[in-house]
Amino acid sequence: MERTKKNEMSTISGVMVSGEPVISDEQLIEQVKQGDTVAFEVLFDRFSPQVYRQAMRLLANPVEAEEVLQEVFLTVYTKCQTFRGEAAFSTWLYRLTANAAISRLRQRQRHPETALETALDEFLPQFNEDGHHRVRPVIDWSQELEKRLADQEMRAVIQQALAELSPLDKAVVVLSDLEGLPNQEIAEILELTVSAVKSRLHRARLFLRGKLAIYFGHSPA
Repeated sequence: MERTKKNEMSTISGVMVSGEPVISDEQLIEQVKQGDTVAFEVLFDRFSPQVYRQAMRLLANPVEAEEVLQEVFLTVYTKCQTFRGEAAFSTWLYRLTANAAISRLRQRQRHPETALETALDEFLPQFNEDGHHRVRPVIDWSQELEKRLADQEMRAVIQQALAELSPLDKAVVVLSDLEGLPNQEIAEILELTVSAVKSRLHRARLFLRGKLAIYFGHSPA
């Protein structure tokens, strides 16, 4: 009896005993819409690590990340009927996660996002009238943010810089440079245009580079 139950769970989780995938995320969510709690548990097992990781990278607080995890999957269960399949289930799920985390970040910050956007200008390249840099940037900012975070001291500097970004800019950086998502999917998750994602990502990277430059005793721009 126990063996039969395990085999049934193995099949609905999308993996047969032979190891061949048999059910997609979209099929599972359709089963959840029909009230299938086992299918919901399978989705939770599949995606909870990614949801928690994304929330943790945005919030840098394990308690809040856990709360977002629970909030997101409660929304999945109670509002699964609103998922129409126009985008991948994972995109919808990460949108719920980003929205929940961004909402918490906005509640934390004392300054409006417009003020944070203006503050970024300090770290943009400055030019003379002839078009040359006033001060040539010293530190080249690469896209290997996750590699830089491996260094404990550098991690603290970058985490502080990330915390100073507006919630939406931080989400763009996290989804791009830490989660490795393409701009098109980030745009769908955050409900922005691709050009807006590129613009925010560029400005945020310049800001982070500027913060690192200041840390090493150089001009930010």
